[in-house]
Amino acid sequence: MTTDATRTGDEPRTADATPVGAAPADAVVPASDSGPPTAGDPADPTTPARGGGFWAWTLLGLVIVVGLAALTRYLEQNVPGWAEGTAVEDVGAAIEYPVYAILLGLLGNVAVTLLGWRDRIAAAFRTEFFIKTGLVLLGASINLAVIASAAGPAIAQAILLISGVFLFTWWLAGRFGLDDKLRALLASAVSICGVSAAIAAAGAVRARREQLAYTASLVIIFALPSIFILPWLADVFGLSDAVAGAWIGGNIDTTAAVTAAGALAGEEALQIASIVKVTQNALMGVVAVALTAYFTLRVERRPGAARPGLGELWTRFPKFVLGFIAASVIATWYLDAAGADGKATIAIVNDLRVWFLILAFVSIGLEVRVASLREAGWRPVAVFASATVFNLALALGLASLLFRDFSA
Repeated sequence: MTTDATRTGDEPRTADATPVGAAPADAVVPASDSGPPTAGDPADPTTPARGGGFWAWTLLGLVIVVGLAALTRYLEQNVPGWAEGTAVEDVGAAIEYPVYAILLGLLGNVAVTLLGWRDRIAAAFRTEFFIKTGLVLLGASINLAVIASAAGPAIAQAILLISGVFLFTWWLAGRFGLDDKLRALLASAVSICGVSAAIAAAGAVRARREQLAYTASLVIIFALPSIFILPWLADVFGLSDAVAGAWIGGNIDTTAAVTAAGALAGEEALQIASIVKVTQNALMGVVAVALTAYFTLRVERRPGAARPGLGELWTRFPKFVLGFIAASVIATWYLDAAGADGKATIAIVNDLRVWFLILAFVSIGLEVRVASLREAGWRPVAVFASATVFNLALALGLASLLFRDFSA
């Protein structure tokens, strides 16, 4: 077990009664990224031998996970067509795969719990593997050459906006008494790129899966209405296409929702929104590094303990972030070398990325324990809502200042 298991009962406690700084067995990092193996991990010598029954149940679990993922993809691809020409056409076109995946995962959770299968098939819920593979592949969609086309204002807005919103959310969550790990997830999600940023932060701070599921749900709930509200407000405020796009890209927390909102605002707004959001996504790795260092050196460091060295930082650092950066660099080079033909290859990589993230979100839904979410209460919602309003105001000011004279 990790050394944090030796903490005393006087430690501050989280909303779900987990000591701040403890690394529970279901933390969103595998043993290889979090120090010594925990009980129940295959690398732990105390783990009982796994017989044929274990593998049979795990195979059944994989069938369930893949089946729900396939149903998610089917709904994602067909619901817009079914909704076309109806009163819910815009909603049907805007709903993203995380919504279907998490909802189906939650429904599956209820079913397998009632059947008494949940704990038996739990080894098939490979959330960390699916998430980290998907995020590495996400790097391939972030073309550094595209960012350079609007490098100045986009990078300036991304740095100022992420810093301002992250620090405000972190401060406000502290005032509401939230656990530091949940503070990190909420601040990363609302300031950078929603679920993907929350996942990266979860790996850096060893957050609980329930905390990640809670944060992902808030991202989705707030992102959907933003698709329609922000383009409407941009029109009401009389914003130029460039300013509207920068405002949309800096606010909405998922890339697909940014695309949907940008399309409603106009072609130029869509282009600027996409560049701004991609620029923010590219800074996800920087935030993961900073969180790793902060939690290692400050939050989880015991009084009187020696200052952790670079080796400890490397042990705690979520290694998949390096894969994310490498994929972005390789994809940028490949597209430059292959030209138009390279886009088909990147499209295949992006399709694989969607599949892995769908598998991850389904697994999150299957793993959620409702009691833990209920115990979190209303405070995270209040923090996320307040941070969203702050993000709206700050992003509007920055977009108006940095993109007022911008022309594509």
